[in-house]
Amino acid sequence: MEALSLEGGFSDVPVQASLAFRAAMNAMARPGTIEVVAGAAGPAPLSVAASTLILTLCDPETPVHLAGAHDTAAVRGWITFHTGAPLVGPEDAMFALGTWEALPLSRFPVGTAEYPDRSATLIVEMAELAAAGAELRGPGIRDRAALNLPEREAFRANAARYPLGLDFYFTCGGALAALPRSTKVS
Repeated sequence: MEALSLEGGFSDVPVQASLAFRAAMNAMARPGTIEVVAGAAGPAPLSVAASTLILTLCDPETPVHLAGAHDTAAVRGWITFHTGAPLVGPEDAMFALGTWEALPLSRFPVGTAEYPDRSATLIVEMAELAAAGAELRGPGIRDRAALNLPEREAFRANAARYPLGLDFYFTCGGALAALPRSTKVS
C-alpha cells in the first residue's frame, strides 16, 4: 500500500499541472465541454481525470472529503503524499470526491452571502461521460450544451441558490466536464 502512495503522480510537474489546470478551467468556463487530461494515475478506484484534478487543484490549504468506495487507505495515502491536503468530513470540505450516490449534497458548504466562494467543489466519478442528455444554459454556453448528468433536479435546485451553491466536475477515465452553480439545467 505504501508503494501505491508514491506512484501515479505527475512525471513532469510544471508541464502536466499547467495543462491539467487549463483543461479544468476550460471545462468550468464552458459547461458541458468534455476535456481530456492525463498525467496522474492514483490508486483504484480513482480515474485518471479525478487523479489529475486532485493533483492540480488540491494542496495543504484545500481540505478534501472522500466518499464511499473512494475512501480507502490507498487513496487517502496517495492524496496525502502527493498534495498534503487534509482529509475532512463533508461539512469542512473544499473538494469532495466520490460517486453521485456516495456524495451527501446537503452536508457540503454552499458559501454564505458575504463569501459565496466558500463552497465545495464536488468531483463526481461517472461510468460514462457524454455530451448528451440534460440541456445546459447559462454563462459560457453559446446557445445550449448537453451533458449526461446523474440526475437533473439536484442541479436545478443548486442553480436556484445562485450565487450560493456547489460546483461540480464529472470524471470518467481521462475525460472531465464541469457544471458551475450558475448553469441552468433542463
